[in-house]
Amino acid sequence: MMFKNLTLTLLLCFSFFTSCAQQNIIDYIGQWEGKTTNKDALNLDIIVKKLSEEDAIFTLSNNKEIIAKKFKFGNRINLALDDNLTFSGIVNDEQSEINGFIKSSRDLYPAKLYKRGDRFEGKWNLSVIHYLQPQALRLTIKEGGGSNDEYQAYPILGTIWCNNFKKNNNFISFIDYKTGLEFEGQLKPSEIALNISLSGNFITKTSFKKITQHKKVTSASVNENSQINDGWESSKKQLSLPKMEDDIHSDVLEGIEGVLVAKNGKITYENYFAGFNANIPHDMRSASKSISSAIIGIAIDDKIIESVDQKLYGFIPQEYQYTKDSLKSKITIKDLLTMSSGLDVNKKASEGYYQDESNNWLKTVLEAPMVNEPGTYTDYGSANPFLLGISLNERLDIPLEFYMKDTFFSPLGIKNYILNTDDTKAIPYFGGGIHLTPRDMLKFGQLYLNGGVWNGKRIISENWIQESFKKHTRLQDVKDKNEYGYLWWHDTYIINGESIASIEARGAGGQFIFIVPALESVVVITAGNYRNRKGNQSREIFKEFILPALLN
Repeated sequence: MMFKNLTLTLLLCFSFFTSCAQQNIIDYIGQWEGKTTNKDALNLDIIVKKLSEEDAIFTLSNNKEIIAKKFKFGNRINLALDDNLTFSGIVNDEQSEINGFIKSSRDLYPAKLYKRGDRFEGKWNLSVIHYLQPQALRLTIKEGGGSNDEYQAYPILGTIWCNNFKKNNNFISFIDYKTGLEFEGQLKPSEIALNISLSGNFITKTSFKKITQHKKVTSASVNENSQINDGWESSKKQLSLPKMEDDIHSDVLEGIEGVLVAKNGKITYENYFAGFNANIPHDMRSASKSISSAIIGIAIDDKIIESVDQKLYGFIPQEYQYTKDSLKSKITIKDLLTMSSGLDVNKKASEGYYQDESNNWLKTVLEAPMVNEPGTYTDYGSANPFLLGISLNERLDIPLEFYMKDTFFSPLGIKNYILNTDDTKAIPYFGGGIHLTPRDMLKFGQLYLNGGVWNGKRIISENWIQESFKKHTRLQDVKDKNEYGYLWWHDTYIINGESIASIEARGAGGQFIFIVPALESVVVITAGNYRNRKGNQSREIFKEFILPALLN
């Protein structure tokens, strides 16, 4: 499904070499706008066509064939389309549908294919997933932080880097880290022309013109989204937050992209900014750690994991058992859920270290020294939930992403999401990076507020919700030393002398899910404040605007 007046922000990374034959890159700093030649170019058709009982062909197309690959058809499909693009699927017993995932680079995209005659058909909608919309494409070029001759670039609204950037005179090329889409084109005197390809196969082209006036774009509000069939209902009584909206539009509040409020199980406020809308999955960053906790709870409900008291090394692959010592042998699932493993998560087991300095994340984390007795001291670190994902994956007879889809996403009616993987490019990364739409983030919060039930259907046991929300420990390496549950934060806000308790999923850049039991409310705020030290602005909005409105 494609949407009008939506934007793409690509922040390109340039190394500028002076030459009289080149356009001056300084002249290209700013915002540019354009369109694709084919409005459905990035809404790709997936077809699996059976050629015989055993042989089949997989095709990606958008009015023309982009990729085609023959393979042996079976109940399990694992197909390498190129070095960075794969498709995996499980055919149901009736052979009426294929539940699958496309993996591009390090991200997994769900793709469900339904049987139509001799073929199975589905979609991979890159336009919705990656802000690459058919109309009002947005391109932003900014100066970098290095020398005067450097220009940095971050595709996808400034959150992800481009790969393999090259510049030769006025010709540029780079690869989108997230999708694997390849961009190449030319800097012209009054435009930027780019071709978009996938695996070397041309998809479409765009032409950008510079925007001379600053534009503020606000997408559909709650009333306009009331027809979205995702299980949500809109409340007849809507919150009014005009001052907050004015401050967002005037950049008094920077980088805010979505604000949603549910009260008594219905959406009472919903608004999007900066070109976002209800159908764009947002990078939750570390707020998705709370989803990792939910998946572990479901696995315990399913008796795949016996209890939170089980020892970590009972799940670790044999090849890494050599890292076990007298202290590490005591680490439990509960210690990982409460950030209390005792591992050196601020140095040798820090996310920055094992992701940037290592070619084997699990080896690096398990070899890191212990700095505390397990269960005695709480330091926030992504290594803890990372190990939870590894542990669960070891106990499953299907890939972890399929288990997550079957037990969590599908029962909640969540279809439009992205799973980040670890360095293996095969196992979903439990340390953060799931992309959900804000409405689905709100749904996740409502699920927990409801004690594990969504629209009358139990997804997680009430006992797990209660245990998750307990104040098991207190974080020692954060300013407020918040009390902490099973990958859930606790905080208290004073509004007109009244204390309001909130249980929160928190992510870098301003991604928040606030659960407020006393007010029967869930609040979601998404933002793009990754590099300006304004990630906590979302909490200010919650405290200064939303809580007072809910109390009135």
